[in-house]
Amino acid sequence: MKKKKAIIDKDYCVACGTCVKECPLKIISIEKGVFTKIDFDRCVGCGKCSRVCPASVIDIKEIEVSN
Repeated sequence: MKKKKAIIDKDYCVACGTCVKECPLKIISIEKGVFTKIDFDRCVGCGKCSRVCPASVIDIKEIEVSN
């Protein structure tokens, strides 16, 4: 089954926290003060984090997930 998920390019993420504040499910966190981490299993791919990312490093992609 395919589902939409947020994918972060950690090489370019500046850990500004904008997406953390925007996520309605509160599943995004800043790890080690260096990059953003999304609880992938709980992400519904709504795209809110992607739209507010000032560095444009979050993409919403359809990926294959197991049930």
